[in-house]
Amino acid sequence: MSSHRLGLGLDFGTSGARAAIINAQGIPVWGQQTPYPRPGKAWPLRWREALYELLGQVPEDFRAEIAAIAFDGTSATVLLCDSQGQPLTDPLLYNDSVGMSGLEQLRSQLPTNSPALSTTSSLAKLLWWRQNLDADLWRQGRYFMHQADWLAYLLHGQPGVSDYHNVLKLGYDIINLQYPESLKQLECWPILPRILTPGETIGSVQSAIAQRFGLSASCVVKAGTTDSIAAFLASGAQHPGEAVTSLGSTLVLKLLSSQPINASQYGIYSHRCGCLWLAGGASNSGGAVLKQYFSDAQLQQLSCQINVHQPTTLKYYPLREPGERFPYNDPGRFPCLSPRPASDVVFLQGMLEAMARIERQGYDQMAKLGAPYPSHIFTAGGGAQNSAWQAIRQRYLECPIKISTHTEAAVGAAHLACASLSSLIHQRPSRSG
Repeated sequence: MSSHRLGLGLDFGTSGARAAIINAQGIPVWGQQTPYPRPGKAWPLRWREALYELLGQVPEDFRAEIAAIAFDGTSATVLLCDSQGQPLTDPLLYNDSVGMSGLEQLRSQLPTNSPALSTTSSLAKLLWWRQNLDADLWRQGRYFMHQADWLAYLLHGQPGVSDYHNVLKLGYDIINLQYPESLKQLECWPILPRILTPGETIGSVQSAIAQRFGLSASCVVKAGTTDSIAAFLASGAQHPGEAVTSLGSTLVLKLLSSQPINASQYGIYSHRCGCLWLAGGASNSGGAVLKQYFSDAQLQQLSCQINVHQPTTLKYYPLREPGERFPYNDPGRFPCLSPRPASDVVFLQGMLEAMARIERQGYDQMAKLGAPYPSHIFTAGGGAQNSAWQAIRQRYLECPIKISTHTEAAVGAAHLACASLSSLIHQRPSRSG
């Protein structure tokens, strides 16, 4: 990328979308965010509207200078689309736990520690659609796409293209970079996406889109990633032992390791990052639970009153609803948020302490399985700005904690737009098979 060219990253999270532009030196020069439109619309329409809203807000001076665009989306949020790439039904979101009935079939076809062995995995959702959709509707299905895949398709116009980060929970073999033979025996095999390396060029932005938003005719769309990996890339971490905890709607841990760590019973899986591995997992605990009880203003006000030097004795496990993914993969895990003290300050502190314990358990479990315990932890997500939460985490984690230089996943996606993943994390792996 020449010195005057820019990279645009687009991050689609649980509550809204964000955009970031970085220059050739990797420095953010513009950012914007927008909430999703009113809930009355179908999710894909809300995502598309947010995408076009963000593209329309890019400063005119930057538009023609954008050389490449990359997306990140929530992991295992999926769509079943027709031959034109249009969704046939409502998408299944990252936390939709619909795949219980298909787990036995998956266990007979996948390795024991496959990340696809989860009720919320992409593959479990695909099998659920196959078992539950009307036969005529199912027959119209031509492309199975993740959220980031579909959004990128709106720009480049080639349905059915994904990256090896988003398809990890689809059962893709990221060691040999191919689909396992067992998946090729499934009836739904023909609609699985073609896989590229994150950051690899898919194609040019369609001319109609380029003209509508003032983009260069040479602007390309790159294969994307998941939201938590984009947040990791934004942090600047690149050596084994460096970790990133994303304190967003959920609690997501990512740790660079020299070897892959996979243990489905603990909800631990590893993404390939060049010649290294990004091990981690995602707990259903996190900011979404806090917002069930407190507004943003209340969280800020109450957090300032927490005495971080005086721990509570509360033994909470904060979840919005039954079911946990990590550090134990337990669909039957129930929330525990009682007894509730009279003080909202203490109640909030108890939840933050519980989330810090979950985080520590996650890193401890990965260390038991062969990953390094973090040398230090970068913090991303909205919770990174909560100083009380930071202090509580410091007590539990017992290693240096610092806020990422760039905490927005959109910045990580922009880095992916500017360079392939292999140039960000050492070298490109060789393909097998």
